Amino acid sequence: MDYIDRLTELRNDRDIKQSTIAEILGVKQSAVSKYEKRRAQYTVDDIIKLCNFYNISADYILGLADDLEFPKRS
Repeated sequence: MDYIDRLTELRNDRDIKQSTIAEILGVKQSAVSKYEKRRAQYTVDDIIKLCNFYNISADYILGLADDLEFPKRS
């Protein structure tokens, strides 16, 4: 599963519409559709905004971790 799959799955699992994600990213809904269909790519800034919106670690989105939670720091 790549980062686009993970972002799409997060959106679907939380019953969030593409239009909501578009509003968060400051783009049109059609742009989010293109991202999910792999016709365009999210920017790093988009990924940061989505991490903040979902309150998850970028490690999860990027496939570096399977846990949605932020890593515990000692």
